[in-house]
Amino acid sequence: MTTPSDTQPPGARPSDGRTSDARPADPYDETLLRFVERFAIVLNESGMPRMPARVFAFVLADDAETYTAAELAAGLRVSPAAISSAVRHLMQTGLLGRERRRGERVDHYRVYDDDVWSAILRQREPMLRRNEEFLTEGAEMLDPARPGGHRVRETLEFYRFARAESPRMIERWQEHRRKHRLDLEAGEDSA
Repeated sequence: MTTPSDTQPPGARPSDGRTSDARPADPYDETLLRFVERFAIVLNESGMPRMPARVFAFVLADDAETYTAAELAAGLRVSPAAISSAVRHLMQTGLLGRERRRGERVDHYRVYDDDVWSAILRQREPMLRRNEEFLTEGAEMLDPARPGGHRVRETLEFYRFARAESPRMIERWQEHRRKHRLDLEAGEDSA
């Protein structure tokens, strides 16, 4: 018979919040969690809510391909209730995908796309288009000779530039990614 502590990652806390006595904390797990917390702060300061930032940082940095909500809670040492709204937010923003395995009743979450950064850039397209449309209206309404009108026109041009450059940026990123992977594989072969 398995107990809850048998199914938790090393060093994870049981549901009562205590560190599991069954397994000592793994130094790598502690290092991983320190990184996750620091990266989550950066994401949070960039506008992502705190718990979704922690979940995303964990899924990005940990080794598993998929996670259940219980595994995320155990890995982050938080309550399962804290995970629910975080994964919902990450799915709505396209950073996490949800899948269900045949015969199971539990959802598994994973990074939405193998190339998460291209996916993020592609998902920004509708927002860039909406901002460009809104700013076009504003630029037509406001006097370009006035400082506010000038700033709105400059902002409009920035969004036009960002939207026009986005496909090229994705292409350049994908090429950089391919090259980087080849460099890694070549380094492994020569070792």
